[in-house]
Amino acid sequence: MAHGNSAHLRVIPSLLGWPDPGSAFSAAMQLASLLAVISFLGGDALRIAGRAADAARRGDWQDHSFRVTAGIVLGTLPIAIAGLALKRTLEGCGSPLRNIAVIGWACVVMGALLALAERYGQSHSGRTRRREADLTFGDGIAVGIAQAFALVPGVSRSGSTLTAALALGMERATAAWFSFLLGLPAIALAGLVELLSLRKAGLHAHGWALLALGLASGSAASYLALWGLVRYLKEHTSWVFVWYRIVLGIVLLWGAARGVFR
Repeated sequence: MAHGNSAHLRVIPSLLGWPDPGSAFSAAMQLASLLAVISFLGGDALRIAGRAADAARRGDWQDHSFRVTAGIVLGTLPIAIAGLALKRTLEGCGSPLRNIAVIGWACVVMGALLALAERYGQSHSGRTRRREADLTFGDGIAVGIAQAFALVPGVSRSGSTLTAALALGMERATAAWFSFLLGLPAIALAGLVELLSLRKAGLHAHGWALLALGLASGSAASYLALWGLVRYLKEHTSWVFVWYRIVLGIVLLWGAARGVFR
């Protein structure tokens, strides 16, 4: 799923025998996703933020846009706090959290949780699906807590937030929309922090050029993935992603046990 590329950035180099690029590279590449999300949802984000600012000036703390915006801001705190607390553990190329077996189990568990969210959050007959107008302050907090688990490769930021949103009864396309909207602050913070780290490390001009090329191509791919995901979920369930994650997880666990991945 879109924004779930941290596991792939770990698995593909391992399969090809390349060194683990580390979470710093993965986080920097998340800026590609940020550019795609801004292009796709920038208008919505500005609209909601503008209405929230107007409500704050009026002192209308019950305004829907203000409460949703406040929920998104506070919902970003769990991943920010957890990211800082686990920074040293996550950054190392040999981090135990970046072990292929850990990623495999994360894929299987998240696939099972998504299946439960799809089954019990979406499939009850007669239940009204929640749309943008139904979102609350608590949704931002709940989905934000789920987002923090995406620090573990294989969990996937979009996967964890989409699962939580579906479990809360959001209509599928709304769940995807809210997942990416809530991810804007977290993706921006992670990417900018790692860009500053690369700058302090003295990345040479050739390295910056390669990173810029990667961001450009990654942004285009992320935009297409986001566009395709939202359109797909308007008409279909998320079961294809359930089976993809479970099968991928099983393959990774098998490969780790057989020594296929390094």
